[in-house]
Amino acid sequence: MRIKSFEEYLSTYRKSVEDPEAFWSGIAQEFHWRKLWKRTLDWDFNDLDVQWFIGGKLNITENCLDRHVLTNPDKVAIIWESNEPTDIFVKLTYRELYEKVCQFANVLKNNGVKKGDRVCIYMPMVPEAAIAMLACARIGAIHSVVFAQFACR
Repeated sequence: MRIKSFEEYLSTYRKSVEDPEAFWSGIAQEFHWRKLWKRTLDWDFNDLDVQWFIGGKLNITENCLDRHVLTNPDKVAIIWESNEPTDIFVKLTYRELYEKVCQFANVLKNNGVKKGDRVCIYMPMVPEAAIAMLACARIGAIHSVVFAQFACR
């Protein structure tokens, strides 16, 4: 969904508040679901219990990567530039990013990391940090990110 004006934003916001189930159900239709949800929303604010897309299953990396690999594999997904003007910059296409994420997901799995495991990523802000995060998400590992330093390679 792209919002092109402030008026369109206000209209969209109004819809999201007036009927959140219909609004978010519409947004969710844009994603690839492994299994569609049975109910959009179940909530009880008194018990602080809110559940979305009950019964549904998806892998967010399939929505971030796989669908773009199928339609625009050579489109640039990540552009990374160092703070040093003389350093090279890195461009990764969706295909290249997908391959690196799958490769690192396999490295994690070969080292015993599985769905539900916790992984701490301690890296500077480099493309490999995004690859590590996406690889963890791909296999269902819970990950925490600690940036070691910024803009260093």
